[in-house]
Amino acid sequence: MTTSTNLLAGVELGGTKCVCILGTGPGDIRAQERVATGEREQTLRQIETILERWRQQHGPVRALGLASFGPIDLKLGSPTYGFVTSTTKVGWSQTEMAGRFRRKFGVPVGIHTDVNGAALAEGRWGSAKDLNDYAYITVGTGVGVGTIVGGRPVFGISHSELGHLRPVRMAGDRFEGCCTFHGDCVEGIASGPAIEARVGMPPDRLAADHPVWESVAHALGQLLHALVLATGPRRIYIGGGVVNAQQHLFVRVRKALERSLAGYIVAPEISRDLASYVVPPSLGDLAGPLGALAIAADAGGAVRPFAKAVSDKNA
Repeated sequence: MTTSTNLLAGVELGGTKCVCILGTGPGDIRAQERVATGEREQTLRQIETILERWRQQHGPVRALGLASFGPIDLKLGSPTYGFVTSTTKVGWSQTEMAGRFRRKFGVPVGIHTDVNGAALAEGRWGSAKDLNDYAYITVGTGVGVGTIVGGRPVFGISHSELGHLRPVRMAGDRFEGCCTFHGDCVEGIASGPAIEARVGMPPDRLAADHPVWESVAHALGQLLHALVLATGPRRIYIGGGVVNAQQHLFVRVRKALERSLAGYIVAPEISRDLASYVVPPSLGDLAGPLGALAIAADAGGAVRPFAKAVSDKNA
């Protein structure tokens, strides 16, 4: 299908919900719908139904962007390019994503991780527009990190999966963690399901002075420590359901990072004002869905300040 439209469609596939979005950017969102992330085939068919209805109502789109939980195979030329691979999401391992939607809708399809999508949206439309090096962390059903270096997401043998780093544990903390692969990695300690497994209540119902927040902030502080030492981001964004519901975590995490670094890195961003260094995304709750649109814009050939994101357009 060939079209001159500027309209884009995107799907943010999260561990709990999927958000479909239609538009061209934060100032032009034509439609938005959510479906629960349930059984694989049922969920994907619900998404396809929404996108097809929008095509009938609004006309064809230039491109579709998929911002998905991972891990995802993003190696161009790989026989499983655009597949979700060894995910912790039950029933979703080895799921074809990019090729399926390309065949269904006949438009260029871009795919990346959900957190890399959010990072790209913050760089295209948010407060990271003037930054080439930054990181975006989401703390929700899982813990993911979008690491942007030199204007593009880090990619080598795979995209980064820093939410599965094993942190230095807080003294006296014996919680085994809930990650099905690594137990007490950052995701296994600080994600929403991990917090609920530890205390028996969802994180949005816990008081700000609950003792669990110290161990959560300690694990996230270790993650930020690794980011600062590995890629030197000029700013670190933290979003996701857990942090959105518990804004006090920003103060705790900044303090945990400062304690962990112990003065080793000398940089004004850290030494002068951690409150401007570790921040919420300026796009707020829209960062995730807009991430799918940012991926679509790249797949459709739109110009942006970063290098072109991975797309299956020519795969």
